[in-house]
Amino acid sequence: MVKKIVIAIACITAISLNAQDGTVSPYSYFGIGEIKASSSVENQMMGGVATYTDSIHVNLSNPAGYSKLRLTAYSAGISYKQLALNSAVEKENSAITNLDYLAIGLPLGKGFGLGFGLNTYSSVGYNFRSETQTTNSDGSLTNVINLYSGTGGLNKVYVSLGYELLKNLSIGVTANYNFGTLDNERAQNIEEVQFGTTDRRSSRIFGMDFNYALNYEPKISDKHTLYSSVRVNTQANLSGRNRQQIGSFSTSDGTNIEIFEIDLAAQGLEKTGLKVPTTTTFGLGYGENKKWFLGGEYSFQKLSTFTNEFVDIDNFTYQDASTLAFGGYFIPDYTSFTSYLKRVTYRAGVRFEQTGMVVNDTEINNFGITFGVGLPLASGNGGFSNINLGFEYGKRGTTEANLIEENYFKVNIGLSLNDRWFVKRKIN
Repeated sequence: MVKKIVIAIACITAISLNAQDGTVSPYSYFGIGEIKASSSVENQMMGGVATYTDSIHVNLSNPAGYSKLRLTAYSAGISYKQLALNSAVEKENSAITNLDYLAIGLPLGKGFGLGFGLNTYSSVGYNFRSETQTTNSDGSLTNVINLYSGTGGLNKVYVSLGYELLKNLSIGVTANYNFGTLDNERAQNIEEVQFGTTDRRSSRIFGMDFNYALNYEPKISDKHTLYSSVRVNTQANLSGRNRQQIGSFSTSDGTNIEIFEIDLAAQGLEKTGLKVPTTTTFGLGYGENKKWFLGGEYSFQKLSTFTNEFVDIDNFTYQDASTLAFGGYFIPDYTSFTSYLKRVTYRAGVRFEQTGMVVNDTEINNFGITFGVGLPLASGNGGFSNINLGFEYGKRGTTEANLIEENYFKVNIGLSLNDRWFVKRKIN
């Protein structure tokens, strides 16, 4: 039954990752789109803290954790996000549902584990309008309307290895292959002019990056453990195969009048490179295994070095990005046979992110509060599979400088199933 469920999830996820519009955020207009959470639901509900690893869950952000796996772990995540988009003069509501990831972790022997899967890297999905005025030769003003829209995003397939070098010291590496298409269009029309102009740009993106992890988890006492990790997600060297079309359209009904293909090879823009800078994360935590954990992480990225030669955006720059997160979990009694609620895992966290985006000379920051529960699927302590429900409330952006403030509420559902592979059957 477990394998049938996983096969069904795999098929649905593979279709959805290629078909879904993963965001409706206007901020996905910038860079390679809105960067999606790279962690499982369990870690997302602890503010994104991924320093803690265990023997039954896949940790998508910390490959060193695969060294601790004792059971085969299947994991899948889905999310539903409601957004209230506020400007200085109006408000709009929207919502979107995504299948976020599919992952499998395999214990290959004592202190050695393998993982592989598929998840989203970034999403593009915006549609907004800006209006300016130009001064004519006679001193009168004319309205100029720009309509911006975009779709697409990047997915990644990955393979991870984790190995315990010494007691309490483990290392891990993940190789990611990123791929997808980014489509952007700008349509402009001038008041009382019959025809407008359009500029359509499409980039097919692909490339590799690697995530290295080092975990050190010494025992402080018989019950308590110090958890520490260093993770380095190396620079993603992405290649773009680009296409651009410009043309005109009728402002009355939107019909295309003329469309021309731009010779990008002559401009040296048919093939371009995108280098997404390295992200480094330090994590530290303390707790009692299978009972409670509290930890924090700090990540930083030299995003100011990122450029996209093919897409030039006015009034926008990158600065260095950083994230500070705190979170943890609590299990009253995971061995309890009499109380289901005592076997539930309770998680919570908080996250503050400086995204690195500067629009109209204004920094775009993101703040989120997370909480959730892990619900066991089997009675007693003989089963380890669970459903993880998570909730996040947060705010990104601001209404200052003619920008958009996003207030969002996100619901996550994560399925974590366990099975035994490579175990020799015994006949009594």
